[in-house]
Amino acid sequence: MGKDSEFYKTKVRNQKIKLRELLDQLPGCAVSYIHSKEITSQPSTLVSYCYDLLSFFRFLIDQNPVFKNYRITDFKIEELEKLQAEDILEYQRYLELNVGSGDYHENGKKAIVRKMSPLRGLYNYHILHKNIKENPMGLVPLPRLKKDKNIVRMNHAEVRSLLDAIEIGNASMSDRQRKICEKTKQRDYAILFLMLNTGIRVSECNGLDLNDVDLKANTLTIVRKGGGQDILYFGDGIRDALETYIEGERTLITPIEGHESALFYSLQGKRISVDAIENLVKKYARIAVPNKKITPHKLRSTYGTALYRETGDIRLVADVLGHENINTTIDYYAAIEDEHKREAANAVDFRRKDP
Repeated sequence: MGKDSEFYKTKVRNQKIKLRELLDQLPGCAVSYIHSKEITSQPSTLVSYCYDLLSFFRFLIDQNPVFKNYRITDFKIEELEKLQAEDILEYQRYLELNVGSGDYHENGKKAIVRKMSPLRGLYNYHILHKNIKENPMGLVPLPRLKKDKNIVRMNHAEVRSLLDAIEIGNASMSDRQRKICEKTKQRDYAILFLMLNTGIRVSECNGLDLNDVDLKANTLTIVRKGGGQDILYFGDGIRDALETYIEGERTLITPIEGHESALFYSLQGKRISVDAIENLVKKYARIAVPNKKITPHKLRSTYGTALYRETGDIRLVADVLGHENINTTIDYYAAIEDEHKREAANAVDFRRKDP
């Protein structure tokens, strides 16, 4: 999926249209904040910010008597300045768990921090521009997130079992399920093998067009999470898997209009969706690695871990995985460093006799 592909252009265009629709629902004080982020943030990120801010304003209208007759667009920044820290904390508790008013939801610490981030940004923006003096958000502590050193990943034998599951299937499958698996065997193998051996994200895989693949140069052109275009190199195993699919199953699918350029098709002739990729990963993982919760991101973790073990080059891993900040990579693979230190503890022992 190069930046010039119709799929990418349509995707960004739809996100921008959605963003405009959501901005029309927000008060002016929030609109100016979102506008300030447009140069540095992707439209998809800003869409999420809008949803989170709309959630906050709806909460104030539903739960705070002062605003019960308000429309969301009525809010002024001066009114938000008058909120107390307890009002913000009450919203944070609402995000954590709500069981009433037909709106049941539950969020973990990571989700709460993410949903509170646009609200914190809104206040900081207006403090910076001297539109307000008081910032109740500054008195509200966010949940502390512990760095998880336990990276869920697969070892070599588990990877082999996962790929074998595509070939063998599961004895508990119905005849219908087995027939469907037979029709998508080459595609599913190519997708899993590609993700396991390049570490690409599920959205990057879903966005691939046929002309993004160069089987002679063994390269892929992808658009990264932040919108930057990147070229990835792959080995002969991936080339063989892609070539088998492209010249085999793919030729048997008649794509519907607008989906002709996609690399991976669904059986309905559409570009395979992110959900479909996630589901096929989980389907084969339940057969091969039932004791681990394997998602597309865990395939990425598996590749990153294997690459780091082989090279010991954290910068190379960050570059290949498309991490904009190397600290993301360092934090993520800290567990491997701990393993290396543990191994090093026994590497030198002067009590041992010379061989």
